[in-house]
Amino acid sequence: MADEQETLHRVLQMKIRALGDPAQVLSLVKSTAPFYRALGGTQVRFLQNVDDPAQFVIEVEYEANAAIELNRQKISSDPMLRSFLQGWRTLLAGSAEMDVFQDVTD
Repeated sequence: MADEQETLHRVLQMKIRALGDPAQVLSLVKSTAPFYRALGGTQVRFLQNVDDPAQFVIEVEYEANAAIELNRQKISSDPMLRSFLQGWRTLLAGSAEMDVFQDVTD
């Protein structure tokens, strides 16, 4: 069992495709940076595909408590987070992918 005080460095990567004007989606995406930081994000990057401007990658680096990381289901039941995610699902209409990575760079 993980030590409850241990923190793990994680990278949340979201790949999204703009369904409308990419400039409007980029503006909306950038406005979410304070929310990610409030959830513990230490670095937020917004990447736009130079060959396909409607495609974006959002990377949020964060430190997660090891005990919480073991059970993301508890996090997903948080009302504020659920509301936030539901808004994104509606906006993106299924055109998004989310993955969590660990940095294995030596």
